[in-house]
Amino acid sequence: MRRLAVRLALPALLAFAGCRDSSVVTYRIPKEAEPAPKQTAAAGPDHADHAEAGHAHDLTWAAPAGWRAKSGSAMRKGSYAVGPDNDSAADLAITAFPGDVGGELANVNRWRGQISLPPIDAAELPAVLTRFEANGLAIAYLDIANGPQRMLAAFVPHEGATWFVKLTGPDAVVAAEKPAFVDFLNTLKP
Repeated sequence: MRRLAVRLALPALLAFAGCRDSSVVTYRIPKEAEPAPKQTAAAGPDHADHAEAGHAHDLTWAAPAGWRAKSGSAMRKGSYAVGPDNDSAADLAITAFPGDVGGELANVNRWRGQISLPPIDAAELPAVLTRFEANGLAIAYLDIANGPQRMLAAFVPHEGATWFVKLTGPDAVVAAEKPAFVDFLNTLKP
């Protein structure tokens, strides 16, 4: 019994004796600023080439002259305001994730849900996607609208990841930018 008491008391004594400094120290570390998309004027006065430095598996692209680069985020490889220079501008987001991110059908239905459209089934998928190849990349995109909202969204599989290019905003703005969006997809390069 005495050994049991010693075994129980010893950890308690060590816990009390182990830490003599009861003060709590806190540190404030400033958040690092998010880098703006890196661009050069190598593509001429109407376009800007974009490449994320240091990532061998990234894509590059040339944005149309009227698209205004916005500050990126941890999730976005690129970000642009598209259309009028006011609150009715559309938003273009470029993201990349490992793998197929659930596959085309799951992503199409997620996007449809974002503009309050019902999901489709696998048999309907070929009818909503337009497929083409550019610069060795297989690209598929869709054009969906619901009331005042419209979305153009593309899948670009590349070296074990899926890149997404999504333009969302007012129906009239996104519809007017569709030719520029398709031209933009054709500039994507490994």
